[in-house]
Amino acid sequence: MIGLAFVYWLLGAYLAALAWRGLRDRGNPRRHTTALFWGLLAALLFAAEQLPARLVGAAVVLLAALAGFGGLRMGRYDESGAEEKRSEARRLGNRLFRPALLIPAVTLLGALGLQHLRIGGTPLLDPANVTLVSLALACLVALAAACRLTRQTPWSAVEQSRRLVDAIGWAALLPLLLATLGSVFEAGGVGQAVAGVVRALIPVENPFAVVLAYALGMALFTVIMGNAFAAFPVMTAGIALPLLVRQHGAEPAALAAIGMLSGYCGTLMTPMAANFNLVPAALLELEDPYGVIRAQWLTGALLLLCNVLLMYWFAFR
Repeated sequence: MIGLAFVYWLLGAYLAALAWRGLRDRGNPRRHTTALFWGLLAALLFAAEQLPARLVGAAVVLLAALAGFGGLRMGRYDESGAEEKRSEARRLGNRLFRPALLIPAVTLLGALGLQHLRIGGTPLLDPANVTLVSLALACLVALAAACRLTRQTPWSAVEQSRRLVDAIGWAALLPLLLATLGSVFEAGGVGQAVAGVVRALIPVENPFAVVLAYALGMALFTVIMGNAFAAFPVMTAGIALPLLVRQHGAEPAALAAIGMLSGYCGTLMTPMAANFNLVPAALLELEDPYGVIRAQWLTGALLLLCNVLLMYWFAFR
């Protein structure tokens, strides 16, 4: 059975390759600390469950220190020349989008079409994590398709992605870290505190008022934390489950799906979502580091309003 361990090992192998290439990159003034950062993260993905909790905690502290004290830098990368890039772009055209489009297509196929497939009575994909496993398999399929299309090797994909990962730096880990932080907040009772505040401030007997509080809370908490994954467990446990699902009988699937979308609206409005809003501005060399946010905040606000209406419609239809 292909389970979540496969996803961890696959990601660990990729990060180990980044660490190895980074260590050999003499154009990087901080190549040793850059390689240590990605190598340490790879080791955690490979073996964190078998390591003592204190050792894992010390490794996380070391990762934070490496990032906080400027241990990650960019180096030199094997890149094609400008003329070669233009020539390949003309040759491939819109076919370049095919590998990227394969990722959602194969993920959907795996999540819906392979979830019941069994070999010798054992599920092919872990039923508890079928979507994540399907996504990992989809990335492998897309990688093979991209290599075939561009006539490049998988190692070329690793090298080019290393350039992007080094440009993003530690911010590439923000979704993972903030999702973990959201779970910590929920375990600490933040969700119950949020529910108490909501009950004190709004008429909880009015389902639309609670829907509005949930959607706005997801967006606001995402603005503060920088990621909807951190907001979701807190807002859902504090508002959606006790007030909407249990008290008003709302549809949980609709609440969860549109609740996450409401959080993503907050992502469009905050510099805390550095990997989405600040890193692109740096890569594009914009004069205004907050130019991306200024261009998209109104879109986020309008989408949030639409999400409130959709959530109320689908949750109580």
